Amino acid sequence: MRPPIACLGAGRMGRGIAVVFAFAGHDVVIVDFKQRDADAAARLATEAHDEIRGTLEVLSRIGLLQAKDVPTIAARVTVVPKDDADAALARAGVIFEGVPEVLDVKREALAQASRLVDPHAIIASTTSTILVDELSDSVEGPERFLNAHWLNPAFLVPLVELSPGVRTQPDVVERLKALLEAIGKVPVVCSARPGYIVPRIQALAMNEAARLVEEGVATAEEIDKAIKFGFGFRFAVLGILEFIDWGGGDILYYASRYLTEALDHPRYAAPEIIERNMREGHIGLKTRRGFLNYEGIDVDAYREERLAAFASLLRGFGLARDPVL
Repeated sequence: MRPPIACLGAGRMGRGIAVVFAFAGHDVVIVDFKQRDADAAARLATEAHDEIRGTLEVLSRIGLLQAKDVPTIAARVTVVPKDDADAALARAGVIFEGVPEVLDVKREALAQASRLVDPHAIIASTTSTILVDELSDSVEGPERFLNAHWLNPAFLVPLVELSPGVRTQPDVVERLKALLEAIGKVPVVCSARPGYIVPRIQALAMNEAARLVEEGVATAEEIDKAIKFGFGFRFAVLGILEFIDWGGGDILYYASRYLTEALDHPRYAAPEIIERNMREGHIGLKTRRGFLNYEGIDVDAYREERLAAFASLLRGFGLARDPVL
């Protein structure tokens, strides 16, 4: 049985999540939690429906669904005004809060919504900036509350970062993970720290790319080409820590020392864990221990499987070539 889904807030994130769950066969209600007069509420509902249908039509044009199925999927989404929130939220099994990124606004919305939902319903904030425990005390039943950070566009990016709070029950995390996996998403669990996983790494990479432009190292076009066909290409197959192990943690150790000195900035310094791995000889595949444990696996088969994944990406980019004979 597919639990009904509620999206609290009718903005981009609520609409994107609605597309995801409607696509997967769930009924979804988007609750516009901003008080509006009847005409304004009707306009907002029409706008949201039009955008959702438009998104589904794009997905059909890029081959992810058939055009004939768009009306059926779009019809699973209902948009209701705040005055109808009581009935809408009472039926929901999972509620995703997506109101503006303002602490007081979120706390007020979560407090009101948590009083209306079933006591067993999961409540998840989609905030990208506010930690779960800054919000949890506004929720009735904080043990069923956590952060679920989706990456835009939510209807395409598989990853969802789950961040439980100190009072979140473990079974709530497992239930939400299972729901997300069932609709084709890839949930990961992380501690309540600023930036989660992806935004924290992403911010460093984006700022460094901007510095390269600022310093005149290369044009924006050349830098983006390097990222797409080098940085991004490799990390679409190997995770960053797996990549450290693949090449060897010793390479990162020495490269970090060189860049720190050559560019005269501590941002390139390796963290203590890299130093410790060097001391302990845990430098990756060559020692069968690094950030990951490679003991007991067929390393040659593992390498070949990863190389096959690279070859598949190469074909996807249209860059695979037949040999010259």
